[in-house]
Amino acid sequence: MSESSNRATRWTRLPQRPLRIAAVLLAAATLPVAAIGIALFVATKNLGPLPLAAAEKTSVTVLDRENRLLRAFTTKEGRWRLPLEVSEVDPRYLAILMAFEDKRFYDHAGVDPLAMVRATYLLVRHGTIISGGSTLTMQVARLLEGRHLRTASGKLHQMARALQLEAHLSKDEILRLYLRLAPFGGNIEGVRAASLAYFGKEPRHLSVGEAALLVALPQSPEARRPDRHADTARRARDHVLDHAVEAGVIPKAEAERAKSERVPTARLRFMQLAPHLSETEVTARPATHVHRMTLDRELQTAVEQLTAQQTRMLGPRLSAAVLVVDHATGEVLAHVGSAGYLDKDRQGAIDMTSAVRSPGSALKPFIYGLAFENGLAHPETLIEDRPTRFGTYRPENFDEDFHGTVSIREALGNSLNVPAVKALAAVGPGRLVGRFRRTGITPVFPRNTEPSLAVALGGVGVTLKDLATLYTALARGGDPIPLVWRQGDKVEPSPEQSTDSARNRLLTPVASWYVTDILKDAPPPPNTKGGAIAYKTGTSYGYRDAWAVGYDGRHVVAVWVGRPDAAATPGLMGRLAAAPILYDTFTRISDRRTPFASAPAGAIKEGNAALPPPLKRFRDTGDGAVVAEGPFLEPPVLISFPPDRSELDVAEREAEPLVLKAEGGALPLTWLVDGNPVSTDPFRRETTWQPDGRGFARLTVIDAKGRADRVTVRLR
Repeated sequence: MSESSNRATRWTRLPQRPLRIAAVLLAAATLPVAAIGIALFVATKNLGPLPLAAAEKTSVTVLDRENRLLRAFTTKEGRWRLPLEVSEVDPRYLAILMAFEDKRFYDHAGVDPLAMVRATYLLVRHGTIISGGSTLTMQVARLLEGRHLRTASGKLHQMARALQLEAHLSKDEILRLYLRLAPFGGNIEGVRAASLAYFGKEPRHLSVGEAALLVALPQSPEARRPDRHADTARRARDHVLDHAVEAGVIPKAEAERAKSERVPTARLRFMQLAPHLSETEVTARPATHVHRMTLDRELQTAVEQLTAQQTRMLGPRLSAAVLVVDHATGEVLAHVGSAGYLDKDRQGAIDMTSAVRSPGSALKPFIYGLAFENGLAHPETLIEDRPTRFGTYRPENFDEDFHGTVSIREALGNSLNVPAVKALAAVGPGRLVGRFRRTGITPVFPRNTEPSLAVALGGVGVTLKDLATLYTALARGGDPIPLVWRQGDKVEPSPEQSTDSARNRLLTPVASWYVTDILKDAPPPPNTKGGAIAYKTGTSYGYRDAWAVGYDGRHVVAVWVGRPDAAATPGLMGRLAAAPILYDTFTRISDRRTPFASAPAGAIKEGNAALPPPLKRFRDTGDGAVVAEGPFLEPPVLISFPPDRSELDVAEREAEPLVLKAEGGALPLTWLVDGNPVSTDPFRRETTWQPDGRGFARLTVIDAKGRADRVTVRLR
């Protein structure tokens, strides 16, 4: 018998069952793949264009100056889907994702034949689906379609779309689509939204355990939601970690450490910094998806927290607003519109940086600055703080006292009213308001009246943004510059400004330096760290608004405190309520203050004795009145305390009488409570009254000319 016959005989004698099984399995694994190939060829001919529009519908985002997230908004469908690039994700997440989902992602053309053969083999062997064989590209195809059909035709359609995607997009573009569209439970879509919602961090800062959890969730996003099924999520994460170890992506020791990380059990609130400014910008530019602001996120966060904390200490129903400006560029670095955006008791949804209110004494520096510029005064010029009438108008100081002969430096440093009105009468209210308008602000006057001497004491409406604009110009040596909060908004001078900048100045450099030299010596408020800050406070009539605006050699900080409904708050004053927030805000900017500029050419740094004779003493007329253009009406009698609609805690005062104060009017005064006379000295503007219980009381004051003012207060 030949050798070949012997081999054939031996072959026929071998066990035939294993060979038949192998042949059947091979046929089962190869015939479906061939059939799929033919079906795919047919399916690709019937595909429409790629449905990429859904991927472009990302959440509107607001970013800071370093492109860090300030706030995001849901899509019109109510989903959190934030834009994300591949380069913005931790590389370890991408490595674990590839190892677990599609290790040949960069090698196949959308469909992985080896994975399909393996999936088919496992299906035949086990009688159930063990591995789906889907590539990341196929998953992206399913996410773009917005449906997941678990049928043969559905899978075939995904594969056809995957081939189409690979033909039109690069691998990184396909991966970017996955990173944006992958589901993570609820209305969370995309890796960035999931990272912020579950870990409160950007995906570039993921730990290994966090990365593994985000790889596991899209496979079954609702069943594995960590905020609802933490144990299931943990087991899925650990399975991903084990797979990553087998694939050689991470060492086993690192995987064990990652398994010890806590799985989050609740979703975090999405970042909502600068909410008022963010909403304003999104409303103003609805077609823009990414808004880039000039804000600094770290500073914005610190100032928001500071404002909320300080305002809570001041009392209920009060709100506050803060602006931080880089006066070298006009860029707004922090914008806090209220003490708490979601605080209904403080009406936190109202942006108080844009509310028109009375500035109190906050405009006095500009009155003196204009007097300096016009050669009427010098910081060491002496001025009289004595009872003075302007026509029939007779202003009084806040402390209802007079200080005799003082220097302009002392008058502004102590915020004396009479000298400020004298200076305004000399320079003219219209000229002062005209200078304000040069900076781009529009002061508001009641009933369209003309500017009057009342401007010196807050008789004009301005916003916090207006004050920040004025003080920014002052800090720049009198050179105005618009505030900007949107990146790319360049400040270009107008043709008039380019040809004649002096005509558009708020003040001259010398006048501005004189004002700064006075304001920098103002004592800091109690319990605050001192520093080289030039600042001024203001308190509006009736204790409705408290202001503090200050600057150093680089930054301006403007602060408002009060009630958004304009109700009075007894005792609310700029120095005690707003100034501490101002000083603490400066410490959040930097531990060190930027020094002021040196004195400009022409500045006189001398005491009063060395001044030229015209500047030694402010020029008054013989009868003590200042001659100036325009009518000055005597103000009617007004009740300055308690304010109208105020609430007073008489229970805590026990037997202590309540102080009543009036301003303006002609003496003598008559006081009434609920129509009954109060025993007082009629030639004093301050008296006391002892309430006899709780409830509402109607207070009335009548002057010698029969003019009256009335307020209603609640005693509790």
